[in-house]
Amino acid sequence: MISVVIPSQLRSYTGGAVRVEVAGATIDAALDALDARFPGIKFRVIDEQGAIRPHMRIFANGAMARRIDLPLKDGDELFIAGALSGG
Repeated sequence: MISVVIPSQLRSYTGGAVRVEVAGATIDAALDALDARFPGIKFRVIDEQGAIRPHMRIFANGAMARRIDLPLKDGDELFIAGALSGG
């Protein structure tokens, strides 16, 4: 299983859960599994072209992921973060 850490701005999708376990051989597959459990959450992270949205970051085992086809294995951790903005 892959452990996914959910940012505060997306916890309304997960019923407040901070960490969720999903299956997936790639980041994309893990996000699909997350979306199957919590409909609509993947669209907040990934755009229509399958790219990580500019205001979102995904870290796989501490390293920033630039693509969603990166492989994962059991025990890996995904950390989803939303960029902060202001003025």
